[in-house]
Amino acid sequence: MENKKFNPVAWFEIYVDDMERATKFYETVFNVQLTEMPVPGDAPMLMKSFPGFEDGIGASGTLVKMDGLKAGGNSTIVYFGCMDCAVEESRVVNAGGSVHQPKMSIGEYGFCSIIMDSEGNTVGLYSMN
Repeated sequence: MENKKFNPVAWFEIYVDDMERATKFYETVFNVQLTEMPVPGDAPMLMKSFPGFEDGIGASGTLVKMDGLKAGGNSTIVYFGCMDCAVEESRVVNAGGSVHQPKMSIGEYGFCSIIMDSEGNTVGLYSMN
């Protein structure tokens, strides 16, 4: 196998309690269409994937509803790349979430916002502008 360098995040899963509500939240905030994924084996779960491209930059992932795993209250933050994180941030409240930290400068590294999704998960928004 060729010796490639990879970005640290290869995949993400965001656990949700209400798949329909969470799907609507992420589709509204990021203006994308999530698609149902086949469930591995006969696992009692639902999965909806974010758009992903094999030759694209960054990582893709899914929303997951699984018995025994509750949404929110975790200590992991997934940062979604944006052209200007203020744009996605402006859609959060109307989509059923809340803004924990409005867009702020992180110096030479750009800008970020911290939001809570409709399920209580903490999610980051990141942009250079």
